[in-house]
Amino acid sequence: MAKPFPLEPSLWAATATAAPQTTPLDASTSTEIVVIGGGYAGLSTALHLAERGFKPIVLEAQEIGFGGSGRNGGQVIPGLKYDPDELVAKFGREQGERLAAFGGGTANAVFGLIDKYAMDVPYVRSGWIQGAHTPEGKDQVQRRAEQWRKRGASVRVLDKSETGYLLGSERYVGGWLDKRGGGVQPLSYARGLARAAQKAGAIIHTRSPATALTQTKGRWTVETASGATVTADRVVLCTNGYTKGLWPRLHETIIPANSFQIATRPLSDNLRRSILPEGHVSSDTRKLLLYFRLDHMGRLLMGGRGPFREPKGAEDWAHLERIIGKMFPQAKDVPVEYRWCGRVAITRDFMPHLHEPAPGLLIDIGCQGRGVGLQTAMGRAMADYIATGDAEVLPVPLSPIKPLPFHALHKLYVSAVIAWYRLNDGGL
Repeated sequence: MAKPFPLEPSLWAATATAAPQTTPLDASTSTEIVVIGGGYAGLSTALHLAERGFKPIVLEAQEIGFGGSGRNGGQVIPGLKYDPDELVAKFGREQGERLAAFGGGTANAVFGLIDKYAMDVPYVRSGWIQGAHTPEGKDQVQRRAEQWRKRGASVRVLDKSETGYLLGSERYVGGWLDKRGGGVQPLSYARGLARAAQKAGAIIHTRSPATALTQTKGRWTVETASGATVTADRVVLCTNGYTKGLWPRLHETIIPANSFQIATRPLSDNLRRSILPEGHVSSDTRKLLLYFRLDHMGRLLMGGRGPFREPKGAEDWAHLERIIGKMFPQAKDVPVEYRWCGRVAITRDFMPHLHEPAPGLLIDIGCQGRGVGLQTAMGRAMADYIATGDAEVLPVPLSPIKPLPFHALHKLYVSAVIAWYRLNDGGL
């Protein structure tokens, strides 16, 4: 059993809008479709299915937003890990451009739902800035911006001076601004998705961890820890960085990296005018990227990688406090009020994966650290696929489950890489 939702350490839990009313599954039932996982992907799938007239049941092991959906940095960044031209080179012209268009629309998917359902979600949409910390990074962001500009995106390249002003830090030699991006209160957004799904007709059961998944005579049975079951024609499995043993070897296809974050107390008016003064969100070009923003109450948030294990104490976030002091000297003495972390599902090829290992079972895994927009849009695509049976509506092709070779050693390897980058990646 996972640990209870850490209400106290998380900024988002402390400032989120109220959760919708849900109950554990306490009696066996039957439905058309059951969705396992109450994060962005599962809730978006349930919402879009309910909009089409289905009556999905969602099973969440803890509470809405317990996993990465309630513990991320709240940055809504369009695109995938690969630039558009890279996608074309990797997948061919037709599929590559389709993938680029899908990735480019992920931020619109989020803000469109917030507006459509009048969700009580604090958000900004001033854009996302990617700062370049080296001359090589500057060349990279210039190429990236040009590729998106050719595809009609509202983007522009920033010189060192403008990057420094918009970020409030002199650590970058340039950057680019993608006006499609923005930021949300991520737990409020997850709860808003859940509330919208319920109003559309979905049923959500929290504190109902799925423990077994079996198929008999064409129908699926999902067993839960209480002994109650859900029998359904179809199952959608969306557990991402919190995937365990529900389907054989699925957890071996990802590295569930921990993303650590801190938040200061609200900045004074003077500091707020000097750090991200126009409300942008940002992450940079480091291999071990840093990401930062202000929340809706003026706190400075800083995020980055940390140890794979669960945190033991404040020292596990100390590197982020040092980084704030170096990147934003004007804020180095502002006390840190919140420290928290959440798991990110990273695949070997840094792409989202869709699997259909048995008839009626659809699996989505791999958020790559861009889950707010990516998994919202993926949920819509999966609902379209379930409703139509047309695999062409999926942004990535269905693929077989392929565990990472020597999966047990990958955490040790990645931990070593993280330690190396922390010493050598841009001097922070």
